[in-house]
Amino acid sequence: MMQVSLSAIPGVPDIRAGDDLASIIGDCLVASDLAPQDGDILCVAQKVFSKAEDCIIPLASITPSPEAERYASELNKDARKVEIVLRESSEVVRSFRHPGQEHGTIICRHRLGFISANAAVDESNFEETDAVMTLPPDPDASVARLQDALKTRFGCEVGVVMTDTFGRPWRIGQVNVAIGLSGVPSTLREQGNADAWGRVMTVTEAAFADELAAASGLVVRKAAKTPIVLFRGLDWIPTTSSAQDLLRVKKEDMFK
Repeated sequence: MMQVSLSAIPGVPDIRAGDDLASIIGDCLVASDLAPQDGDILCVAQKVFSKAEDCIIPLASITPSPEAERYASELNKDARKVEIVLRESSEVVRSFRHPGQEHGTIICRHRLGFISANAAVDESNFEETDAVMTLPPDPDASVARLQDALKTRFGCEVGVVMTDTFGRPWRIGQVNVAIGLSGVPSTLREQGNADAWGRVMTVTEAAFADELAAASGLVVRKAAKTPIVLFRGLDWIPTTSSAQDLLRVKKEDMFK
């Protein structure tokens, strides 16, 4: 019987631009008596990386474009924030403001390919005021650097997932999803395997990295400053991976 443990790592300090994440996270793991072992996986919240990589933009530095001003007027939003959303996006999928809503929403295709509200531009859980936070430029590269440093320090094979919180089409509420991967399979393909009744599966493909990200949300509290979760006991095989592998290609959009 498989037994899996999830541990939110306490004692993570406020991260600032230029901080050595691998050193900080490694020290927190040791202090928690959870020094990593072969087969462990770390889920780390995106904000940790964005802070360390100085992805916080003061709104005073932004001059809105005419397009941003137009969306801001339609949606009753700060044009400077809209400008940053547009800069982080490759496409505006839809914008809307329902009757009675104070502010509208922009659904965007992020420059990394993710579909999300406001291109994942955020205003919560960081110290600066009158500023917004964006995703790191290359989440896969960010987690690969962390994985390499932890492997060097602890001498073990550890996977790393960067998580962010997204809404879901036709579902209420938000869940954590994987936006950066290093070593961890993006999916687990079951096509060609037999189910419990011997029937061959032709479609089943578990979104392994997203399942990890979502599960990490069970032990993380937004106000508790526990942005790191260690998984132990999972059965997985380290592989070359990318969060891009989780994205459905645009030509398969069934809602156009």
